[in-house]
Amino acid sequence: MAKSTPLEKLKDEAGLPDNKWGKLLGATPVIMTVIATLLAGLASSEMTKAQYERAYAAQLQSRAGDQWAFFQAKRLRGEMQRNTLDLLMAQAGAGAPAAEDAPPPPPAPEIAPELAVVLQAMRDDAPDETLAPLLLRLPPAMLAGAQRVAKDHAAGYDAITRPLLEKIEAGGSVAGRLRFNTTRYDHEAQLNAAIARLYEVQVRKTNFQAQRHHTRSQRFFFGMLAAQMGVIISTLAMAAKKRNLLWSLAAGAGLVAIVFAIYVYLYV
Repeated sequence: MAKSTPLEKLKDEAGLPDNKWGKLLGATPVIMTVIATLLAGLASSEMTKAQYERAYAAQLQSRAGDQWAFFQAKRLRGEMQRNTLDLLMAQAGAGAPAAEDAPPPPPAPEIAPELAVVLQAMRDDAPDETLAPLLLRLPPAMLAGAQRVAKDHAAGYDAITRPLLEKIEAGGSVAGRLRFNTTRYDHEAQLNAAIARLYEVQVRKTNFQAQRHHTRSQRFFFGMLAAQMGVIISTLAMAAKKRNLLWSLAAGAGLVAIVFAIYVYLYV
């Protein structure tokens, strides 16, 4: 005579009908336990992703801050050069030497239309409800590529102006050097600002992703609580039928845990 499985014993002891529905009811605590475990793992995974995205956003914000610091420093240097040049020209009067501006940077490479829309929305200070869908649709490769192109653009302008600056410093006039550096710093500041804006886009995108993972973690956690509630209810039903003290204690402990969790969530 074949031995009955634990699930069959549980079904017989609980007085469940001998059909597919009875088997399903008998397996309910096991199924709900597996589902609760899976949901708990998903909730933990999403929370870990949210924490990672927050930390990464902080790193990106630091990089954006560096670029804005370069922008401010070069603007200040440009103004200092301009003020010094004005004083020099005022003292020289009609005999002031001629000076040339630094060449403008090459035209900036075109960016993807999706990224251009996001940049314009950020300039317009669009609300998060409008900005979030636009940012989350941006492919990471597109944003990384735009940052790389912007950095190459700034490095290319530095390569253009370096030999000209060396030539002016070697044999040019003081006024020529001041005029050249004034416009050079103005152009370089704008290049740094363009890089900083792209970093700001990535910061906002990463923060929205972190918020999305956090929300998903909460939803998975609530689903886990519902699955555990199913385990407790099914166990209580079987305990009431069997009048088993241990099952009753286990179900009661589960109820106490849920009540305690609700108390912590609402009042702690």
